[in-house]
Amino acid sequence: MKGQSSGDFSIHAVDPSLQTVAEKVRQGLRLDARDAHAILGSRDIHFLGALADYKKQQLNGRLVYFTVNKQINYTNVCSVHCQVCAYAKSKHAPDAVTMSVEEIIAELSRSGQELDEVHIVGGLNPDLNYEYYRSMLREIRTRFPSITIKAFTATEINYFAKLYGREVRDVLAGFVEAGLNTMPGGGAELLSDTIRARLFRGKESKDAWITTHRIAHSLGIKTNATMLYGHIETDDDIIDHLEQLRSLQDETHGFLTFVPLTFHPVHTPLENTVTTPSGLRKLKMIALARLYLDNFPHIKAYWVMLSEGITQVALHFGADDIDGTIGQERVTHAAGASTPAGLTISKMISMIRDAGYVPAQRNGEYKVIKIYQ
Repeated sequence: MKGQSSGDFSIHAVDPSLQTVAEKVRQGLRLDARDAHAILGSRDIHFLGALADYKKQQLNGRLVYFTVNKQINYTNVCSVHCQVCAYAKSKHAPDAVTMSVEEIIAELSRSGQELDEVHIVGGLNPDLNYEYYRSMLREIRTRFPSITIKAFTATEINYFAKLYGREVRDVLAGFVEAGLNTMPGGGAELLSDTIRARLFRGKESKDAWITTHRIAHSLGIKTNATMLYGHIETDDDIIDHLEQLRSLQDETHGFLTFVPLTFHPVHTPLENTVTTPSGLRKLKMIALARLYLDNFPHIKAYWVMLSEGITQVALHFGADDIDGTIGQERVTHAAGASTPAGLTISKMISMIRDAGYVPAQRNGEYKVIKIYQ
């Protein structure tokens, strides 16, 4: 089913500003910033969904991917206190937590099922040494030889390099030797140094984030990319973010998927200053991503942040992946997410089927394990 076309796109737009966008999509032409503004400003939501779904089915047919995974947040101790984070703690906080390697292995062993992927991210903890991370990767690889290890954001990698006096390339190469397969896309936030200085002070620059992924791709490490929206960004910031990702993908072809992440303000310093994006805004972000990032093979609707219902609708707006079972997500739930901490395999299959698509279980590198017809 992958790569099958959904046929000619014959629906007509009510909003004339989308006619040019539709014609470019029909002809396989690349969208530009003016097209992106038209998408974000349009109220022709039904047409926009149909157009993004058409593009999605050209790439992936009617398959929608999920994985059986476990998320490991190994420490909430962090030396950076972002304005958008409700998870980070100081090392002296009574609820500060850092897992030992043995505890991580025990957590994975308690999953009760064979895992296809482990997703590992944590705070920037100055008290952890380089060998802690290498040992973590080696032990996971030894105990779970077939699992895809997706670990450490570009923010973490840059922090490790500075903390341990190593080059980013050396850190990544050492992690690959220890068992790393892929990297998550976190830490991108908004690829704007102005916004990063206001909300993410202490994190790497946007160019450093991009460079880290460029180096990872050169080493054969496939990565994801994210965008955190719904805080102080403008439409121009969003479009520029997507343009930078698309340009890097043209260069390296190393990104697997793009994940738009909705900001949850509860328990953050921005709690009383921003409003969570509407459901329609979330769907527009999915559609824009699918139409603008023409060189990205996958667009993910991250159910933890979207809700199960909006995730199902997002499958009709260009998303072809809903992430995984997760087990116990902590970062978004610390910021007030009301979604479950994890989902069962049967629930993920039913979410996809009920939306009218075909569930495809995958590993962390999008190798299909099983298609549920």
